[in-house]
Amino acid sequence: MPIDSKEHNLDKFDNYVMNDIPIRLIRLSDMKLVGRNEVRSTFRGSVDTNIYFYPSELVKYAILSHRWMDEGEPTYEEMKAGTAAGPGREKLEGFCRKAKEYNVEFAWSDTCCIDKSSSTELDESIRSMFRWYENSHICIVHLAQSKAIEDITNDEWTKRGWTLQELLAPHKIKFFNKYWMPMTVDPNDKAPRTEPDASSSILRVLETATGIPRDILASDHGCIHWKRVDERMAWAAGRKTTRVEDAAYSLMGIFHVSLQIAYGEGRDRAFCRLIEAIMQAGDPSVLNWRGEMPALHNGGSRAFPRSPSSFLGCEDQKFDFHQPLEMTKTSLGLRIPLVILPLHLTSSSADRLVLQCSFYPDLSITVSGDFSCHLGGCQYAFGIVNYSIIGDGTCEVLGIRGRSAGMVLFREPTDSHGYQTLSSTDISGLHFTSPPKLTLSGLKLLDSDRRLAVVDFPNRRSRSYFCIHREYLQTIYI
Repeated sequence: MPIDSKEHNLDKFDNYVMNDIPIRLIRLSDMKLVGRNEVRSTFRGSVDTNIYFYPSELVKYAILSHRWMDEGEPTYEEMKAGTAAGPGREKLEGFCRKAKEYNVEFAWSDTCCIDKSSSTELDESIRSMFRWYENSHICIVHLAQSKAIEDITNDEWTKRGWTLQELLAPHKIKFFNKYWMPMTVDPNDKAPRTEPDASSSILRVLETATGIPRDILASDHGCIHWKRVDERMAWAAGRKTTRVEDAAYSLMGIFHVSLQIAYGEGRDRAFCRLIEAIMQAGDPSVLNWRGEMPALHNGGSRAFPRSPSSFLGCEDQKFDFHQPLEMTKTSLGLRIPLVILPLHLTSSSADRLVLQCSFYPDLSITVSGDFSCHLGGCQYAFGIVNYSIIGDGTCEVLGIRGRSAGMVLFREPTDSHGYQTLSSTDISGLHFTSPPKLTLSGLKLLDSDRRLAVVDFPNRRSRSYFCIHREYLQTIYI
């Protein structure tokens, strides 16, 4: 039975409006707040039979990105009652005037379009915000501390947690200075077409201010999901949020994950939940961090970072991977399958260990850290994270890259002192044996400066493979 294209497009339109645009918008003709049902009524009669119908081309709205003032922003309650006034109201009106220049009928601001007294609405808004910025017709950025392009570097807008997704998610973005004057002549500062020198200069300044490469700033948001986790985390390093949990919540869209919103849980717990969700995608670069661990227990795992700043300076360790790494948080720590290559210690000091691969003598690994309390007699290993499992259906081998990334692991000797050797005549009815000469506990993650080390196997191209037996693959808890 042929599909009714008009009915199909109506279903597509209804689904989009009720799920993919903000819960509430400002109607620019009268500055009133309206819900999704009213937005649907406004545009539903314009849905046609075109097989290439895209609801976002019909339902257009502008969205504001800005730095909140300390006080005076218009609230949902004030907008509903018609009592919003002061500098916050003036900023909102300035935004709406600019929105009209883009031929849209609706606009959205995070100050007044969310009923923050409703936990359900607040939860949905925070989880959906990346998508709302993504689906906007134009994102209007108001830089309240900037007069000219060169001022952007010191504008607080570039240092806030939530504005990162507001910069990356939209397809079109336009920057205005503190006086609501456009900072370039281009209609879209992400895709400069006229006066390339002036337009590209704003991208250069943004690159300096944010640490995000210019090609990412100028591209569609979809390309950010192809970037490694450690690179995206480094973009968020040093950004500030008023609520500590927002350091995690503001990154959900950038990492394409969803978390339950739980204000009051604290920074460490919120960020660890974010990392746990990110780990499900299998990108091993989530382990590429340095510095302090979070204060909470985390099942004894030493593999969880404390904040985005933990990744800063680590993203320069370049390595490839083609198969996701299975990582599961358990009560015993992070369960992870690694290719284990034994190492032996060749030299050591209080802050440096030099280790050599027992199977590949030309491979040497130097790690830095505080090893002043490290036990003697430890055994070491290198746990590779970016391996591949290669098979033809009858057998499988492990593909090891010429440039491999992994964690330096160790296991400490178990104390076997205190055993007393008895003879068979001491106690009747028992069968005795001598204790083992040395027993070893499980592998642990070494507390080095960086959780991941990147090594180049001698005489191997970085992207080439060599194969080893599958017996070197072990599941450990770290």
